Amino acid sequence: MKKMLYRMMAVCILAVPLTAVAQSTDNMKQDQSQQDQMKKDEMKKDEMKKDKKVKKTRKDKMKKDDMRKDDNMKHCLGSA
Repeated sequence: MKKMLYRMMAVCILAVPLTAVAQSTDNMKQDQSQQDQMKKDEMKKDEMKKDKKVKKTRKDKMKKDDMRKDDNMKHCLGSA
C-alpha cells in the first residue's frame, strides 16, 4: 500500500513540472506566431508605401509629359 502511495505521489510531483513546460512551449509558439504576423504586417505596410511612391512618381512623370505636350502645341500653333 505504501509503495503504491509513493508511486502516486511521485507521478503527481513529476506531472506538475511537465504541464508547466508544456504550457510555456504553447506560450512561446503563440508569441512566435504573433511576431511572425507583425513582421508580415510590417512588410505589407512597406510594400504599400513603395507602391504609393511608384504611383506618385508615375503620376508626376505623366504630368510633366502632358505639360511638355502642351508647350509643344503652343509653339507649333504660335509659329503658324
